[in-house]
This record gives sequence, C-alpha cells and structure tokens, in this order.
Amino acid sequence: LSPDMIISRSSDKVESGTAHKIALFCHVKPENVLSVHDVSNIYHVPLILNEQNILPIIQAHLDFPRFAGQALVPDLARWGNMAHLVDSLDSKIRIALVGKYCGLQDSYLSVIKALKHAAVEVERDLEIVWIEAGHLEDLKDDANDEAKEQHNTAWSELRSVQGIVCPGGFGNRGVEGKIATAKFARENKIPYLGICLGMQMLVVEYARSVCGWEGANSVEFDEATPHPTIIFMPEIDKTTMGGTMRLGARKTILHPPANGGEEPSLASMLYNVEGQGGEISERHRHRYEVNPEKVKELEAAGLNLVGRDDTLTRMEIAELPRTVHPFYMGVQYHPEFKSRPLDPSPPFLGLLLASSGKLETWLAVPKEKSAGGWGVGYPSTPSKKRKAADQGGR
Repeated sequence: LSPDMIISRSSDKVESGTAHKIALFCHVKPENVLSVHDVSNIYHVPLILNEQNILPIIQAHLDFPRFAGQALVPDLARWGNMAHLVDSLDSKIRIALVGKYCGLQDSYLSVIKALKHAAVEVERDLEIVWIEAGHLEDLKDDANDEAKEQHNTAWSELRSVQGIVCPGGFGNRGVEGKIATAKFARENKIPYLGICLGMQMLVVEYARSVCGWEGANSVEFDEATPHPTIIFMPEIDKTTMGGTMRLGARKTILHPPANGGEEPSLASMLYNVEGQGGEISERHRHRYEVNPEKVKELEAAGLNLVGRDDTLTRMEIAELPRTVHPFYMGVQYHPEFKSRPLDPSPPFLGLLLASSGKLETWLAVPKEKSAGGWGVGYPSTPSKKRKAADQGGR
C-alpha cells in the first residue's frame, strides 16, 4: 500500500523534522504528514486537523466535481466554541445510568455520548454514576454480606444524583431494579428518562403503584401476569428470533396530553413540533410494546401517552404532567442514535435541562415551530444532520 496521507498519533505535536523523515521513508509529501497529538478533549481534533490543511489535501486527491475550483473552508466557529467550552466546564452534574450491562460500559456507548452532548448544551460537566439494576432489587433472605453492601451502595448512589436514565435491555435480570428506579424517581420527583425497556418498566411501575394492578408486568418476564401491561407485538413471530425486531426509523405522531389541562406535552415542546398531529422520526429496536387495551385506564390514572405510531395504536412516548413531576418521560425508541454534538437529542436535552434546573427557563423562550417534522427543531429549524442520520437508519 502506498498512502496519500499519514496522520501521526502521538502525545506531543509531531515536529517538522520527524514529519519530513516519515514523508521520506513512506513516499508521502511532507505537507501530507499530519499530527494528531494529545488534546484536552476530543472535540479539538477536527480543529487541529483543519489547522494543518487537511481539506485541501483531500480535495486535491479526490477532486470533488461539486467543489471544482472552490476552496473548502469549513465553518467551525460553533464547533470551536463548543470545544473550548468543554475545557472550561466546572459545574458538575451527576446522572445515574441504571443498566443491566454496567460491567461492559461500551454497551451503552450511544447513551453515554447522548448524555455528553446534552450536558455540554446545558454547560455542565457530566459525571455518570453507574448503577447495576440488579443491585437495587429487594434482598433475598439468605443474602450474603457482599450482596447487602452492593444493595446499600447502589441505593446510596441513586439518592445522590440529579437525574436518572434507564436504558434498554433484554431478559429479566435486573428488571425489578429498573421498576424500583422508576418508582423512586416518580415519588421523589427526580428527573427520569426511560428508553425502550426503561420506558416499559416506567409503565409497569405506574400500573402497579398508581393503577393498583397487583402483579402487573411485561409478558416478556411473566407470561401469566394478571395484568399484561407490556405485550409481544402481534406482527412479530414469537418462534423466530433472528431479524424479527421492529427496527429503523419510524414516525411518531404527537397527541395532546390527556391530563394536565391546556399545557402542551413536554415531548412536543422539546422536539419543537405541534402537539396535535406533529410528527417526529426516531430509530427503533424492540419486540414488545405497551398493551393498547390498557391505554385508556393508564391515562385515566394520570399517565400521559402523548406519542403514537402512524396506526395510532402503538405507544411511543409516556410522560407525566409538569405540574406533577418536573421531568418524567419514557420513549419506546432509541433517541441516542441520532444525537450529535451541537445537536443533542431532545429527550436527553430535556433530562439534562431538568437535572440542572434550567428546563422551565428553556421552555419559556419562544421557538419557531419546525415544519420539517424530523424531530429536532432546536433551536428553531430541522437539522440536516438529523435528517441524514434518520435516512441512514431506514
């Protein structure tokens, strides 16, 4: 292989003499040997590459017809401001991630990035508090000292945070811990975002604690539950597991909340789309859904199901009125997949705004409604990046 460009990774900036030596031995022009050295945060990397004229090098080699005769000059002003802002953040915010795979944190990489994007937007230094969901479950009678210590530590950590995110997962391990988390957040008015399974367990907890449905559960975990609050989607083949999930970008149509007066749904305000008939598009990955037969009873008990699919039967967004809870939301989809730096996912942004005490101020600022329906509208218009991300998920 004969390279056209070499990007050298090092702790310090590659000196000119070293770059020339690399160029000589690798048959590359000296100006095509670039340095990616240690920086204070990863967002500085595009800036230092731009300083070394990476775009003219790429343009000279690939000769993009669309840009023939034009100099490629990126607008990195906002990006640069963000990179320097990250360096100066000194107000810490602690967000609990209550998961099933905390031993392998890369399982939640998209969630981590979405939290970071939102934290930068609200100008907070993010600290993720990792809590294994199973450690929050009631102790067994024969629990040993280690299990008791893990249980006590997990609950102590949960009580110390400003916000909670409960992401997706499969299988029944840790499920009761996720339900306990949703209950704790609801009763103590701690900002809470449930994603996929996290949203389903929010609904199960509400069914048990508020509706009074003893034994309510998902049929994924208890097929004999007397109150099947979460059910297997009817179009999915129960016998064939491979390639049978509801995947990719799907529309969610917003509806006015059943409870809370004339106030629009929190989801519609975060996504900046109309609360009646407004559309957003997010990416999905699930086999189970809220039981449509339970929706009226859940809403009558105070839970707002404000987002539905285009058949109007599949529940996509659950929330409590802000008069009841500052931020309590569950989404069936995975908003973390479309979060970007400078363009944070609206549900994650809402969680961080509420956790930092900025949500009401942010909501009070008038914003032009998004006509594109792509599910961002922050600060005022649909994002091309989110359109591209959405199309890539189809």
